[in-house]
Amino acid sequence: MKKFLKLKSIFILTILATAFVACSDDDNDPVNPPMEEGDNIVDLAVATADLSNLVAALQEANLVSTLEGDGPFTVFAPTNAAFEAFLTDNGFASVEDVPDDILTAVLLNHVVSGEAVSTSLSTGYISSLSTAGPDDQALSLYVNTANGVQINNATVSTADIDATNGVVHIVDQVIGLPNIVNHALFNENLSELVGALTADDNTTFTDLLSQTEEVFTVFAPVNSGFASFENPAGNDINNVLSNHVIVGAAAFSGGLSNSYQTTAATNGDDDAISLYVNTDDGVTLNGTSNVAIADIVATNGVIHAVDNVIDIPTVVTFALADPNFSTLVTALTELTPATPFADVLSTADGTDPAPFTVFAPTNDAFAAITIPEDEDTLTAILNHHVVGGANVRSGDLTPDGTTPATTLEGDDIQISLPGTDGNIADVVDGAGNDGIGIIAVDVQAGNGVIHVLNAVLIPNLEN
Repeated sequence: MKKFLKLKSIFILTILATAFVACSDDDNDPVNPPMEEGDNIVDLAVATADLSNLVAALQEANLVSTLEGDGPFTVFAPTNAAFEAFLTDNGFASVEDVPDDILTAVLLNHVVSGEAVSTSLSTGYISSLSTAGPDDQALSLYVNTANGVQINNATVSTADIDATNGVVHIVDQVIGLPNIVNHALFNENLSELVGALTADDNTTFTDLLSQTEEVFTVFAPVNSGFASFENPAGNDINNVLSNHVIVGAAAFSGGLSNSYQTTAATNGDDDAISLYVNTDDGVTLNGTSNVAIADIVATNGVIHAVDNVIDIPTVVTFALADPNFSTLVTALTELTPATPFADVLSTADGTDPAPFTVFAPTNDAFAAITIPEDEDTLTAILNHHVVGGANVRSGDLTPDGTTPATTLEGDDIQISLPGTDGNIADVVDGAGNDGIGIIAVDVQAGNGVIHVLNAVLIPNLEN
């Protein structure tokens, strides 16, 4: 009798185990699709009922062979409902109606090179295989792991489905092609920027930075940068925000060098304000703000996250930021302590004696002379490089002629166009010295403009 009961128990356990295996192998389970040894990403998608729209889209875009390749790939796979919402929101009846180039770009924006399981993902940016960015740059994806895993605007609902050539994460939305505004909205560390851009229902910036016919570079201050900004000069906040935007160029970090760029901010005369980029140690802007995260790629440009707000510059800002003017800064400060040059040249636009036109000698220009030890003489020389009460840009000079300008020292200088010997313009100083050249023009600050000289101007020291 005991032997019979033991055999009966084994028989029942066998039946239960068989039933359990049968339930586990349910071919209609979309969350845990059936896996056969040798299934690649496409095989997996085909075998998963809730990914049939994705399969149809891959077929339409001729991307099946790509995802059957060796990889490895990480694929964020939208569900059927996600695809249906995407088509409806964009006015398409089916995937066949989506233009091939758009469909391909969107699908590749769900694919990342390499195998990234959920535990290896961390908050930050990764690049997709979609090259829909400016100059065919790969679009960025923002990964947020604060609460599960989010990719841009999509949430991972089922993670870590293994395939022979990578891993699949099922997501609840189609990951569209992000513009600059989209990327700002995705990243919670840019919420203060978004708030400032949209304050009082302002749509100027969101309209501008959503344009697809233009490209932009945006230096986006993170929340901590906004929190520490007190707007000491009382500048218009919209103009300050504009000073973070370059219109008409997508400046990727690899192409940046020590140079001046033109921003969307303006001075009182509607002249576009300059931005000094220094790449000697990372990327620093106007000497005050550093790029913390570079090359966040959108369809219409690139974002660089920066650690501080970039205020409207004065002419002093550029003198301090540009290492080519370090000797000039020393002359204006350490060598002439009796004259508050920095305070004077920081005077706000419209307040006497601003605005200024500054003719700034380079370090090489100062190296070619013996700097006077007498402070009064050096002060006179420095004042001879500044015109007060006027923002004289290169376009304001007499074409094919000579323009006189009276300096703060009291003597006139003469500026002639066109220049000679490779100079943009030639200058004769108050002492009658010629052979002086303007070698760069229109470095525009909020309270004046700087033109760069290859020699030091000397006034008439006898009058």
